[in-house]
Amino acid sequence: MNIKITGSGSYIPTEIVSNIDFAKHVFLNDDGSPFPLPNETITEKFYDITGIEERRYVSDDLTTSDIASIAAKKAIENSGIDPETLDYIIFAHNFGNVKKNAIQTDILPSLATRVKYDLRIKNPKCVAYDMLFGCPGWIEGVIQAQAYIKAGMAKKCLIIGAETLSRVVDLHDRDSMIYSDGAGATIIEATDEEGGILAHETASFSYDEAYYLYFGNSFNKDHDPDVRYIKMQGRKIYEFALSQVPKAMAACLDKSGIGINEVKKVLIHQANEKMDEAIIQRFYKIYKQTPPEGVMPMSIHKLGNSSVATVPTLYDLIVKGEIQNQQLNKGDVIIFASVGAGMNINAIVYRY
Repeated sequence: MNIKITGSGSYIPTEIVSNIDFAKHVFLNDDGSPFPLPNETITEKFYDITGIEERRYVSDDLTTSDIASIAAKKAIENSGIDPETLDYIIFAHNFGNVKKNAIQTDILPSLATRVKYDLRIKNPKCVAYDMLFGCPGWIEGVIQAQAYIKAGMAKKCLIIGAETLSRVVDLHDRDSMIYSDGAGATIIEATDEEGGILAHETASFSYDEAYYLYFGNSFNKDHDPDVRYIKMQGRKIYEFALSQVPKAMAACLDKSGIGINEVKKVLIHQANEKMDEAIIQRFYKIYKQTPPEGVMPMSIHKLGNSSVATVPTLYDLIVKGEIQNQQLNKGDVIIFASVGAGMNINAIVYRY
């Protein structure tokens, strides 16, 4: 028995927000003082570091669970399964449903329950639950689904990663330009086909790193102090990711028994182009090699950082032929990898 992705789907929000759209924002330092550089310089430097030209936001009428349901329906259709045969729906997100201009999250009922409702699944033995695991949530959901299937507790699972970060960003914080919205979903099944999940690796670093990403006040000191926004210690996250993610990827690859030369693609969380490029360089350096051209597909330039949605969305776009000059062929070895709030790191070695 092997455990494979048998279907995928994604939702790319319709609202395009380019870097130029930040021209009139009032960016502040964390102490509330005006940021000394003009917005044109800020956005130029931002692009040089992150590679982000534009990002996608959901329309005002949609929430995280709405776009998750759209991606889930596409994944189910792509797989050809009967949704009534699903054993688990695992929904990875971080902030629940936050409506436009709202200041409170809504996670009652759970977002996974809402997706099950939207899919009109009657089977009560289809268990639906949410996962809070930062940006690596979708990968961790896949790892959990694999465990359920190996234990004989499940045969088919729906794993979703979705987020609407545009609803929880501080518009006075330059880091707000990184974040975006999106949803990706996959069906994970037991199958007699060759390939599938070969190895996984997960770790949580929280002794010193727990609050590298956190909920904090607006940089605008006139804002309500009880309203919180996503905040990050960018430099510390960057250094942490470069130090730990390549090690986790290498540990996972070594566990799989696959050689570095067999790896065709590395699908890494779309957090920051420069950071991802540095991670790949360090990963291959462990094996005294340089990364092959095209080994790391990117979607961040046009889609931004949609947190837990980036990896499943990137996978879906590649298999559907929607990433230029990127494709997957039968038997190709892929590494999925992510890093995010917690601080959590994980990786999967997978044969397509």
